[in-house]
Amino acid sequence: MATTAGTLPQYATNTGLWSWITTVDHKRIGTLYLFTGFTWLLVGGLEALLVRTQLAVPNATVIDADLYNQLFTMHALTMIFLAIMPMTAAFSNWLIPLMIGARDVAFPRMNALSYWLYFFGGIFLSSGFLFGEAASSGWFAYAPLTTDQYAPGRGMDFYTLGLLILGVSSMVAALNFAVTIINMRAPGMTMMRLPVFIWMTLVISFLLFLALPPLTVALIQLVFDRHFTTHFFIVDGGGDPIMWQHLFWVFGHPEVYILILPAMGIISEVLPTFSRKPLFGYAAMVFAAVAIAFLSWAVWSHHMFTTGLAPVPRAIFSANTMLIGVPTGVKIFNWLGTLYGGSIRFTTAMLFAVSFIPLFTIGGISGVMHSSPPIDSQHQDTYMVVAHIHYVLVTGALIGVFSGLFYWFPKMFGRMLDEGLGKWQFWLFFIGVNMAFFPMHFLRLAGMPRRIYTYDAGLGWGFWNMVSTIGAYIIGVSVLLFIWNFFKTMSKPMDQPDNPWDAPTLEWATSSPPPEHDFDVVPVVRARDPLWYDRDHGLTQPQPSGHEHIHLPPPSYYPIVMSFGVLLMAVRMRPGQAAILGFLTGLISDSPVPDAFGAGALAMTLIAFAASWLKAVFFADNVVLHAFFFLVGKWAFDIVYALAEHRLTVSEMVVQLLLWSPLAGAATALAGVLLLLLFRSALEPRTA
Repeated sequence: MATTAGTLPQYATNTGLWSWITTVDHKRIGTLYLFTGFTWLLVGGLEALLVRTQLAVPNATVIDADLYNQLFTMHALTMIFLAIMPMTAAFSNWLIPLMIGARDVAFPRMNALSYWLYFFGGIFLSSGFLFGEAASSGWFAYAPLTTDQYAPGRGMDFYTLGLLILGVSSMVAALNFAVTIINMRAPGMTMMRLPVFIWMTLVISFLLFLALPPLTVALIQLVFDRHFTTHFFIVDGGGDPIMWQHLFWVFGHPEVYILILPAMGIISEVLPTFSRKPLFGYAAMVFAAVAIAFLSWAVWSHHMFTTGLAPVPRAIFSANTMLIGVPTGVKIFNWLGTLYGGSIRFTTAMLFAVSFIPLFTIGGISGVMHSSPPIDSQHQDTYMVVAHIHYVLVTGALIGVFSGLFYWFPKMFGRMLDEGLGKWQFWLFFIGVNMAFFPMHFLRLAGMPRRIYTYDAGLGWGFWNMVSTIGAYIIGVSVLLFIWNFFKTMSKPMDQPDNPWDAPTLEWATSSPPPEHDFDVVPVVRARDPLWYDRDHGLTQPQPSGHEHIHLPPPSYYPIVMSFGVLLMAVRMRPGQAAILGFLTGLISDSPVPDAFGAGALAMTLIAFAASWLKAVFFADNVVLHAFFFLVGKWAFDIVYALAEHRLTVSEMVVQLLLWSPLAGAATALAGVLLLLLFRSALEPRTA
């Protein structure tokens, strides 16, 4: 329903490639996330099809063992970090301001920085294929498979540095989302009136705050093991490879809920709209999500039941894994309660949403089975685990993404996806995922382990592997149908009304697609389902005066420049890291204005080129080189900060740049070098 009779003058929208590169509009950034994530979804799907083709028949020779290891490793990394997470972030970027009645996110330039870090981080993570040595130790990268002895090439370097860049992107986005939700809600939008999708985004933002630091620590330790002769995870030097598993899974299991909770939020928006009744048990759904997030920190070691855990931790983690099924069950029964007695419309979005319930339940039940240490020990490294994770992430998270695409497509693009093609896509997808993943349970019963690239005919695994491969290709056909549907729809004119579904939440109170400023007048929220409440009580929203000035942040090239500089640092990481450290020292100590921050990003890009060239031509990797680039980084920051602030006289600037900045940088570099030498000597193996 439209809520504005008179409207403000429309702002001119910039067009062309440069406008997309420099955009800070949350809707455009959401679109960039969506298209980039979908592209990586196609890449990850192609990797999966190659794996399934190799396994379709016994003794196949489609790919060799080394490429197979790279493909199954990169398939998982691509789907998790480059496809599903970014596509759910696309919905968050698009919808958070619209659903809470705001005109933008809290930090628009930070929002763009998050996207461009993701863009370049994804390219770097997958660049190993260009050099014939992508990561091949599994997405979990268990030690000692990541040491130079077992991974001598550059594949693990692409893995560690790529994930570090992507981790910064996720942390920046999570901070932005959380601040926006907490501080920028429309009048009357209390926390217990927030749409469930917004609650899920807030919960996963806090999960990211807490889950990424352990992974970051582990990745930095792995970089030190590989390049600075430390021994965090190397047994010969007194390290502990099991510590990597703890650090990884402290991140890894909350990561599962970071992937699935947004899909649960999407389902919780779609089901009420097409059941034509409010969500059943709203408060229980919210508190169940909080409970899931809390318990997700107490279940990581069920991935490690076969590593020799003592009886007490085995019992504790077993009980917690069973317990986390309770709030998940609350959500499932509340969705069923929403459907019960509703006037249901089976649109494509609704079909995907309804199918989510039984399919995700299958994945959840197999997860609860793994809470039992004896059962888990039998399932470890078998196809039961492969079936479980795919029923959670493909028939869970990815189905939620498709449901959201069909539901919000009219709002995003002003056009309605073809429902006929959409239902064909749904049924092909539904049949395909069950053909692809359910036979994996039978393969486990037949004794097939994970991560083998071929098998003999006499083992009896050929039939179910062929069925699974056919199912994977059917999934591929269904995705191609969606692509056809998209291009067919985008060739039509924009003709959708504000609220074609008669939905209850605020994003449907503005035009389709929304203007750059989202709302002509910030809406007033009077109930949990504001549009239904206003409709039923004959209420309208405030009208624009026609004279209100709406401030919009200008476009900025700083985010892409800074992100590209980070990419260059990763390419030549060690002198580049020293330069980044020096730059960040100035950033933290001098509290720069945004212009200084952006100009510093440009300076760091130039320094990255210099670091790479000087390292390759003149210097070996040594402490002096790192200290030099630390000083250069600090000096570069001071220069751009002084110029951007325009607050120093010429003589003061000369003193600052030529005296105090080098002295401070040299002192900090010297302290850092001493700490590094002490650190390295403490970690070197002791000799008799």
